[in-house]
Amino acid sequence: MLFNKIGRSIVISSLIVLSASSGFSLPIVLNASRVLAQNVDARKAEADRLFYQGDRQFQTSQFEAALQSWKQALKIYREIKDRQGEGATLGSFGLIYNFWGDYLKAIEFYEKSLFIFQTIKDRQNEGKSLGNLGGVYDSLGEYVTAIDYHQQWLTIAREIGDRQSEGRSIGNLGLTYKNLGDYPKAINHYQQSLIIARKIKDFQTEANAFSNLGFIYHELGDYSKAINYYEQSLLIAQKTKNRSSEGSILGNLGLTYRNLGDYPKAINYHEQSLLIAQVTKDREAEINALGGLGLAYFYLGNYPKAIKYHQKSVKMAREIKNRLSEGIAFNNLGLAYYRYGKLTFAENTFTEGIKVYESLRDRKLKDSEKVRLFDTQRSTYRTLQQVLIAQNKTEAALEISERGRGRAFVELLASRLSPNFQEQSPKPPNIEEIKQITKSQNSTLVQYSIISNSFKIAGKQQTKQSQLYIWVIKPTGEVTFRKADLKPLWQKENTTLDELVTTSRQSIGARGTNFRGINVSYNPDAPKATNKLKRLHELLIDPIADLLPKDPNQRVTFIPQSSLFLVPFPALQDKKGKYLIEKHTILTSPSIQVLDLTYKKRQKMGTKAPRGNNMLIVGNPTMPKIPPQIGEEPKQLIPLPGAEREAKAIGKLFGTKPLIGNAATETEVTQRLPKARFIHLATHGIFDNVQGLNSGIALAPSSNNKSDEKGDGLLTAGEILDLKLNAELVVLSACDTGRGRISGDGVIGLSRSLISAGVPSVLVSLWSVPDAPTAELMTEFYQNLQNNPDKAQALRQAMLTTMKQHPNPRDWAAFTLIGEAQ
Repeated sequence: MLFNKIGRSIVISSLIVLSASSGFSLPIVLNASRVLAQNVDARKAEADRLFYQGDRQFQTSQFEAALQSWKQALKIYREIKDRQGEGATLGSFGLIYNFWGDYLKAIEFYEKSLFIFQTIKDRQNEGKSLGNLGGVYDSLGEYVTAIDYHQQWLTIAREIGDRQSEGRSIGNLGLTYKNLGDYPKAINHYQQSLIIARKIKDFQTEANAFSNLGFIYHELGDYSKAINYYEQSLLIAQKTKNRSSEGSILGNLGLTYRNLGDYPKAINYHEQSLLIAQVTKDREAEINALGGLGLAYFYLGNYPKAIKYHQKSVKMAREIKNRLSEGIAFNNLGLAYYRYGKLTFAENTFTEGIKVYESLRDRKLKDSEKVRLFDTQRSTYRTLQQVLIAQNKTEAALEISERGRGRAFVELLASRLSPNFQEQSPKPPNIEEIKQITKSQNSTLVQYSIISNSFKIAGKQQTKQSQLYIWVIKPTGEVTFRKADLKPLWQKENTTLDELVTTSRQSIGARGTNFRGINVSYNPDAPKATNKLKRLHELLIDPIADLLPKDPNQRVTFIPQSSLFLVPFPALQDKKGKYLIEKHTILTSPSIQVLDLTYKKRQKMGTKAPRGNNMLIVGNPTMPKIPPQIGEEPKQLIPLPGAEREAKAIGKLFGTKPLIGNAATETEVTQRLPKARFIHLATHGIFDNVQGLNSGIALAPSSNNKSDEKGDGLLTAGEILDLKLNAELVVLSACDTGRGRISGDGVIGLSRSLISAGVPSVLVSLWSVPDAPTAELMTEFYQNLQNNPDKAQALRQAMLTTMKQHPNPRDWAAFTLIGEAQ
């Protein structure tokens, strides 16, 4: 996949306008009357001069110089006790750290700026500082917090009659809703912002609203509407002589025409954008324009010219020390070399790009920040796999496949396992280490990698899934590479692998929960269920069937990617209609290295048999009220009498009393979790496919205080991440507990948090599980576990028994064991 930084939504900063080309705001503008006052103190004038000098330096990408100018200005403002100048400068510090991606430091400075404006009762800048904080939290993906800050800014703006801030805060709310994937709500907010901007003649906000609407319609594939909005934004930028906005909008138009397949027009717009960037000395915008030209020539098939522009982009990114832009430029350059047939150059270029990307992860970022950063980088790893496979370097490609998944997860897990863990992430395993991990698991590992390429379809360039790479690593250390062609799916069957995964789930009647996640349509009577499951078997299993163990008791561990995390592997059917679970004992893992770390955790803690005194069992708690979507009124979840019967049956099996109804409060359960060796939670599961850490398990509320998140009755993945658990096994007998936000790092949700909290084996579900069959399956699972400590075999036997009474895979195939079998 090619990257292009042009086309980002424009954020309106709480204090100033954000540039579309850079994605970040310009510094705070001080009150002009202060600067022009005839009797201004000389020291104040010097501080103001340094402040504006920093402004100009920032706008021309001289970031270190801008920081130094602002530091000098801050020193003077503090000496002369100019609190407004101090607050403005601290806000500018926040701006530059926001630009560098150091969000924690940006928050620190924005909060200091906010405190000053609150102290001096500067309501206007107080509101704008709140908006700045909202912007950072939006960048962090913490959208609930972002919305809260933007709403506070909006409230203040309306209280003091600041119509400009009102329009801009509404625009920022639109951006957050866009990032949440709620495009209708985002469009509504942008249109509200546009109405206000027109009334008060706030041309910059009007231009931004048009540009943001253009961005959304571009994302929706409605290019004609996108062009219309971009052109209206461009007219305002040209009228107001805002050269920076003009250049970025021209770049956006170039990107849109490129997607339409009109490469000459795309090149023309990118050349205009490049000229403006050179005139204004905006080095970051220049890098974007060079990248846009390189991509246009790439799609034209003029690889030498594409290479030339991408080489310039790499050189310039290095000059201004923008490592993220450098990594993107290396990716695009590597792909141009690859298509030009220069495989050695391509391999070396991608390797350099990966080094750049991985250097960015050395910073002290939060786990969520690392995940978001990695999502911008994963394409490079996949394309390098193609380059290596083209050179028949299949084992080297496996190393890169492994290196390109679960990196933030590995670092998080390693930090929990070792008190001596260093800040830098553990090195990805080489081929010999991969073989050794497989031997220690005594399992056949199957690792998938989905490869996408760009194809010209109906005159337009479209990115389509083209191949599926599959590596099989046997316990003997033997590595075999196979691949499956995915092009027939969209060429002949009018579908994709992602869509096939979804329709295969729908075809057996699997559905998602109605809260927080995607509502998957429910089709319990679909007669073609086996055809969908058989088609998945053809793609995922048939190419490697001869490599899988013949003994059904021998384990097979699948390591999926992207949509394959949602595949019900036990239910896949061969041509004779035999389910995969009938032939194999199945587990899954997000990566080989995560599997190694869960193995080490299990080795460290040892194994014990489940007994009444080491178990925590919860069933059908008094249900909490949960907002179906962010900003909506909470609704109470329905009771689950089947879950209660399930908990009581398991409790009777082991001679322990389960927590039921009002006894199963979030406080009580959270206190017991660290002490339990085996944990079984039979309740509702809530998955969040946008903010994975908001996925949760429903428990009885232990507090009526709405602000008390730890007592609200929803134990979230984020809260679990903060726990230290000693459980050998956690079973989440609830709906969609194996789901969350699918990222380049795997599924961000409950299973990831539990493993990170110290649990080596987690049993979770892939859809909304039916009450009665699930109770039967779980009771059977624990009965098997009493006789055999192998959790994977216990699950397999439970599935085989349950399917006799409930033959539809919807009723028995939802659960997957992640991590260790023993």
